[in-house]
Amino acid sequence: MSEQHNSVDAIIIGAGFSGLYQLHTLRDQLNLSTMVLEAGTDLGGTWFWNRYPGARCDSESYSYCYMFSEEIYKEWSWSERYPGPQEIRNYLDFVAQKLELRSHIKFNTLVTSAHFIEETNQWELTTKNGEIYRATYLITGIGCISSANIPNIPGLKNFKGEWYHTGNWPHEQVSFENKRIGQIGTGSTGIQAAPVIAETAGHLHVFQRTPNYSVPARNAPLTDDWKEHVHKNFKEIKQVVQSTPNGFPYRISTTKVFEQSENERQTAYEKAWQKGGLQFRATYQDITTNKKANDTAAEFLKNKIRTVVRDKETAESLATIDYPYAGKRPPIDTNYFETFNKDNVSLINLKKESIVKITENGIQTTERHIPLDMIIFATGFDAITGKFFEMDIQGRNGISLKETWKEGPKTYLGLQTPGFPNLFTITGPGSPSVLCNMPVAIEQHVEWITHCIEHMRNNKIDTCEASQEAADKWVEHVNEAANATLLVTVPHSWYLGANVVGKPRIFMPYAGGMDRYRALCEDAVKNHYAGFIMNSKNSTNHSKNNLTNHNFDAAKKITTPGI
Repeated sequence: MSEQHNSVDAIIIGAGFSGLYQLHTLRDQLNLSTMVLEAGTDLGGTWFWNRYPGARCDSESYSYCYMFSEEIYKEWSWSERYPGPQEIRNYLDFVAQKLELRSHIKFNTLVTSAHFIEETNQWELTTKNGEIYRATYLITGIGCISSANIPNIPGLKNFKGEWYHTGNWPHEQVSFENKRIGQIGTGSTGIQAAPVIAETAGHLHVFQRTPNYSVPARNAPLTDDWKEHVHKNFKEIKQVVQSTPNGFPYRISTTKVFEQSENERQTAYEKAWQKGGLQFRATYQDITTNKKANDTAAEFLKNKIRTVVRDKETAESLATIDYPYAGKRPPIDTNYFETFNKDNVSLINLKKESIVKITENGIQTTERHIPLDMIIFATGFDAITGKFFEMDIQGRNGISLKETWKEGPKTYLGLQTPGFPNLFTITGPGSPSVLCNMPVAIEQHVEWITHCIEHMRNNKIDTCEASQEAADKWVEHVNEAANATLLVTVPHSWYLGANVVGKPRIFMPYAGGMDRYRALCEDAVKNHYAGFIMNSKNSTNHSKNNLTNHNFDAAKKITTPGI
């Protein structure tokens, strides 16, 4: 394959929700030669790799999908309230076939480096296979939680049993039948996995460092009446998800916690508990911003744990939670706490005994040796920035993205980084991303990037990049938004990078709400792409001078942030 053949207008990295829609808009709306490079052997993005037992989306299916096309929305019907990986991959395959996208996707192609070549105004990409590609525009659709985080526990290489990370699960069936299994981690993934593993395991030992709140998902098959309702109300559903702070298909209550009596609150919480899902945190307006208000929800959920789990010591280990509800991403589950009532399930409280090492046949703690046939790491991801750092990305003058972000990611609107022309990041750090229903955030980003590139081409603009001034102000505003919530009060949160050794403790997503963020992005465009520097061979347009204080109002106005 010649280098000329590898040269296109735009390259997108990743064939998940982001990559597929971006390919469609650039190829079919702007008529650009466009290629998607995907490390996996098929499309799916996050859902290609995350196939672990119990894996399931935590956004309701009728909102976890594209809404740019009413036709596509109405042609697809979800089978469950919360779809699993296979159904999500089936959905993305349906979209890819509908839009004839597969011919422009190159699978099994891992990008190892991306360097900006100033002389030709192109990005040059190298793959693990040694191929070289060039493009004027480089768009990353690499996902926010796609770089598996395996803790550095001594002795893992000596373990003679099987071990897996939930974020890189084998495509082949993994049998738990009669095996002694140790699951490390009780975040969203661990909470989903444990009940399924326990069904057939000989014994499941759940190693818990940080106890977690969880609300029942109440997952169930969707009725034909519901499917018809969703299709008939497409426009209304789209309007809701695009105007709410977290991109979900429901409104956050305008009532504050202490505007109601204790009995009224308990009734409201019980109703939300029975309904299930992430909507629990929308019961009151101020749950995520007011600690005393949050305490009422937290205590309700802790009491539920104590009610469900029969063994009092285990119940207290699970319910002794020292951070606010939804201070970390709040899991939803199917019989997670009930699982600890099974005779073949044990909780290892790592606040009382810690892991010393992994041995040839188990895990040694400070108190005992636990024999194991299998270890499952449900230890999350090097989130938001991890996948970027797996590539050697270099901008102007050979400056590396890893060096630029060494003290934390510095972007403008999560879309671009100073010094990296024509590099656009879908749901990048500094955008709502993981604090939002992802397809909603993805669609907004893809459409903004598409319009930006269209503007560049119509005006013969060669490069676009965020100005340093805009990035500095945006990082400041991202911190203001986070500080207006309870999200920053959890020191061990992966939102802060605290789950990865050596990672700077910086709050990475934008907590001001997707609705507010959308307005800020639109405002930048209306002000002639304020905050972005656009260069052409004949002139330079320094849009950064158009920044106004209006763009960065104090975070005190943020009353209903994202997750």
